[in-house]
Amino acid sequence: MNRLEEHQFQVTGMSCQGCVGRMRRAIQEHDAEAQVEGDPGSGTLSVASCLGADELAALLSQAGYPAEASGTDEQIASDSTTTPQAPAEAPSLQEEPSASLQEEPSAPSQRLAIQGMTCAGCVASVQKALAATSGVERAEVNFASHTARIHGDVDAEALVQAVESVGYGAEPIVDLRQAERQRAERNQREYRRKLKGSLASLALAVPLMVMMLIHHPEPTGLARLGWGLVGLATLAVLAFPGRAFFVGAWKALRHHRANMDTLIALGTGTAWLYSMAVVVAAPWLPQAARGLYFEASSMIIGLVLLGKALELRAQGRTSDALHRLLDLQSQSARVVREEGELDLPIDEVRQGDLIRVRPGERLPVDGEVVEGDSHIDESMLSGEPAPVARGPGDEVSAGTVNGRGSLVFRATRVGADTRLGRITEQVANAQGSKPPIGNLADRVSAVFVPSVMIIAVLTALAWYHFGPEPRVIHMLVTATTVLIIACPCALGLATPLSTMIGVGKAAEHGVLIRSGEALQTASRLTTLVVDKTGTLTEGRPRVTDCRWFAGEASDDRTRLLGLVAAIEARSEHPLAEALGRYAHDHGHDHAAADTNPSDESGGSTASASSFANSTIEAFESLTGRGVRARDAEGRRLAIGNAAMMQEEGVTLADHELDDWQAQARTLVYLSLDGVLTAGFAIEDPLREDSLDAVARLRADGLKVVMLTGDNSATARAIGEEVGIDEVHAELSPEDKHAEIERLQAEGEVVGMVGDGINDAPALARADVGFAIGQGTDVAIESAGVTLMRSSLHGVAAAIEISQATLANIRQNLWGALGYNALCIPIAAGLFYPLTGTLLSPMIAGAAMSASSITVVANANRLRLKRLRPQNARASHPDTPPSQEVLS
Repeated sequence: MNRLEEHQFQVTGMSCQGCVGRMRRAIQEHDAEAQVEGDPGSGTLSVASCLGADELAALLSQAGYPAEASGTDEQIASDSTTTPQAPAEAPSLQEEPSASLQEEPSAPSQRLAIQGMTCAGCVASVQKALAATSGVERAEVNFASHTARIHGDVDAEALVQAVESVGYGAEPIVDLRQAERQRAERNQREYRRKLKGSLASLALAVPLMVMMLIHHPEPTGLARLGWGLVGLATLAVLAFPGRAFFVGAWKALRHHRANMDTLIALGTGTAWLYSMAVVVAAPWLPQAARGLYFEASSMIIGLVLLGKALELRAQGRTSDALHRLLDLQSQSARVVREEGELDLPIDEVRQGDLIRVRPGERLPVDGEVVEGDSHIDESMLSGEPAPVARGPGDEVSAGTVNGRGSLVFRATRVGADTRLGRITEQVANAQGSKPPIGNLADRVSAVFVPSVMIIAVLTALAWYHFGPEPRVIHMLVTATTVLIIACPCALGLATPLSTMIGVGKAAEHGVLIRSGEALQTASRLTTLVVDKTGTLTEGRPRVTDCRWFAGEASDDRTRLLGLVAAIEARSEHPLAEALGRYAHDHGHDHAAADTNPSDESGGSTASASSFANSTIEAFESLTGRGVRARDAEGRRLAIGNAAMMQEEGVTLADHELDDWQAQARTLVYLSLDGVLTAGFAIEDPLREDSLDAVARLRADGLKVVMLTGDNSATARAIGEEVGIDEVHAELSPEDKHAEIERLQAEGEVVGMVGDGINDAPALARADVGFAIGQGTDVAIESAGVTLMRSSLHGVAAAIEISQATLANIRQNLWGALGYNALCIPIAAGLFYPLTGTLLSPMIAGAAMSASSITVVANANRLRLKRLRPQNARASHPDTPPSQEVLS
């Protein structure tokens, strides 16, 4: 086996663990044994691989992440011994690191509103122009929302010029709310304009078509004058209602491109020119060549405009979820100043401002209450319908609704930095992203319009040389029909519309999907890995029992509990917090119990004082095991799990606590100078919906695996109660990471549910990470999917919605591709020998519009998707799974 060498890179554009996952996959395609870990906060990537640094850098650049090698192998090895690691989830009572998972600066990005796109070919042209701009790392163009998101350090004016250079319009999006409002207004104006143009076109086309069905007059004699006037009226239709098609075609021609406008302009323009030529030269043309197609040109323009109008109206609902989030954002705030209270626009509110909210008002920004008490309706964030009590010192969030009390709070985050702002931004980003399946549409659309034009020319040549008389008429009809019936518009709408609706529907269920890639991968999951604390359980543990083994006096116990409280105060882990709270409360209880009213020596005061003045030194956190420290007297204290005690040389065999383990309690031990001193039983109750959620996930076809750092007995008890398929206990974060790798090596597509901090390595390694914990800032940045509600039902909802969305996208793609594969041969006259008739250009225009409307209607079916009921145990009874507990 080749020796793996350590390399470290500074990576441009790495903004989250999803980026790390993409880089890992790019490297492992060339070195399956490579180990890749990244820290988005500092932009560093560590790679253990048999590939050289230059080759790795090239692979990263190809994946869209330019990188520079930094540091030597020795420096890397040294750094790896000092860098804090992510803590384990169960009884590892260590300090949670913040270096790698604090708020991560994302790569510079900006949005543009794009004007003038009419089909998937336009999207490809705009995206190519943006990607070629200096400084752009990645560009994503969304046809459904007519927006572009550009990643990279580049001037907005350069981006606008790049879009304009290929014949389209663009303007920067500074405020998302204003941009959405302008887009809605623009779409409404376009809808009315297209509808009026359609009615005007059809007003000419329908009477002409009826007349042609009843009687087809010859363009001879005085009739030529009448048909000349009809030709001029048709020209007016092409020049006014149909003007956009010809302008778009001209712009495309100037930039050596072809799009849907090109097809429509060629089809209708050719039909009109031929008809006018017949009117002018009718006396000199053979009888069979005197066909007129004025009504076809006008009818095609009318039907296409009608289809576009209906398409715009249907598309208006695809961003409903985003609009609802934007509507939650207040326009103004009541700011308390020395001169009084002022109503200021929300953009003028700054951090540190004091803001008053009256009963029933929506909070404008995030902050901390400094005055007043009230109950806040936070259902828009947490999904919990019951209002939550808030008073001085409590945090409040923008978008929530104040109850009956009046509050004054200090602004801590404003504008896009608020929790609501970040959620809105993520939903907008996800709706604008593209699942990998959308690459198929991109590849097809890049060659679609030129291919259709080639097919039209070949069709015309074939009919001219080999077709029956009248050859010229047949040639004109078939070539025009091929141009008209082809529909790159439907192909361009197939992916973005479904993605926008799917992401929006997920947001309505409290699920924030970070990208189209996460959406697609979630639909293919076969195994879901969960941790225990805060996922299956409530995440609010408490110490239920304590046993002392060394026979300390009450005063000694008070001192030891004081040391425990001091040690655990350095950690924010839920178990550490529970143990510290117990030590603090019961330490004071022991001190109070020592009080002797007749003792004038002040013994009780000494005991209490010894508790309050407990000091520790040489604090050390051991990932997945616990913590160590020394007291002022130099005694070595250790608090942690059985593995920690084994490292300390402590024997647990004589101190069995089977009764606690049988009750699914987590055991934490305290040793003093290598001697077991106390044992603590910590209970974290199951969430009331965990059983139903796991049953629902299994009913969705997933294998559920628990990876926990807790002891085997506790893990087994929880697993049996909840119905977990497979349980692995007493694992460190590295063990969880390795276990996910093992599952992936067996061909499983693995999702990982964690809190976004303690399980960061496993979340990064999984194909999709689900961060659970009411959408904390860290979770939003570190996972592919964030659950705003602390329930596994959110994971099931995310998977079910992603499966429905991908199925819908496939239906759209197959429908769009199948439509063209079927209709283009029919339009070319392939079945003329069997039927003796050719497809009318008017029917082709109606079919083209119908194809786009069908794609839009099919995408909107996602709104009606009903998720599996939350009482999955009742609706999908299942036999108890076999419990395999591995430690």
